[in-house]
Amino acid sequence: MAKWGQGDPRWIVEEREDGTNVNNWHWTERDATSWSKGRLRELLVGITVENEAGRCEISELKQVEGEASCSSRKGKLIFFYEWNIKLGWKGIIRESGAKHKGLIEIPSLSEENEVDDTEVNVSKKKGDGDILKDLMKTAGTAKVREALGDYLKALKTEFTMGMILPTKAMAAQELTVERKLSENTLQASSRVALGVRIPTVALHMTELFDTAIEQLYRIFTVKDLVQKFSKSPAVLEAEKGGKFQMFDGNITGEYTELLTNKKIVMKWRCRNWPEEHYATVALNFVPTLQQTELQLDCKGVPVCEEENMKFCWQKQHFEEIKGLLQLTTLNG
Repeated sequence: MAKWGQGDPRWIVEEREDGTNVNNWHWTERDATSWSKGRLRELLVGITVENEAGRCEISELKQVEGEASCSSRKGKLIFFYEWNIKLGWKGIIRESGAKHKGLIEIPSLSEENEVDDTEVNVSKKKGDGDILKDLMKTAGTAKVREALGDYLKALKTEFTMGMILPTKAMAAQELTVERKLSENTLQASSRVALGVRIPTVALHMTELFDTAIEQLYRIFTVKDLVQKFSKSPAVLEAEKGGKFQMFDGNITGEYTELLTNKKIVMKWRCRNWPEEHYATVALNFVPTLQQTELQLDCKGVPVCEEENMKFCWQKQHFEEIKGLLQLTTLNG
């Protein structure tokens, strides 16, 4: 009989109160279907392409059928996904102003094929406008494949957060790395339920917008405008202590400071971050010549989420807001 603390480490449970999935040995599975549908909508709807002949935009997600899941066994992650996707697109020919609509069909996005090999079919309703169809077949298809690649990256990073539980060896390694990282780039760490400290990093990003400072500020504080650029329902209480929820609940937080047309500070977290862990996001609105510069400073982002955080703000905030401003200008 093995002595206490000895024997096969797969069955050593005394260091966890619940003894759950010690050393990540047991099979666990997480359903990614609902999360995937929301993320695919965020990434695909709103894609725009244009050239000297015209401009096209993916305007709606007509159908997304299938499923996705992630399993963990012996510390390894196994992914399964299979999707049949139909998208609606619309476009306008610059010279004539004629408008046209069509479909994009992705009959089989699955782990069996690389994204670059995934079939993407573009069609258009009867009539003229083949020049727009050609634009969607070339530049549009490339952007769709890029978005599908971003979805798979998020599935394998953001969605799987917490599936591989820290072992004693991993915890010791993380703490060693944490001590070596510069205090200037690492911020105060929070703790997950296991008591393992989470290394965090600070981000700084800037972006120029072709709009007045008052309009850009409103886009971050008016519910209808937030829902337009995020293309999803939102809950918004733009006042100190007010809560917010965006992207189908994937982003939540609280406003801690609001200086009208100057600054917004928020407690900010992604659904898949460690429980109760928030970053601090500060948005500074700086007027420039006929533009507004947005300065983003973010502290407390988990190191493993740094790239996802950059993607979230660059692709899902900055680029979508620019698209909204462009549409507003065209409609005006």
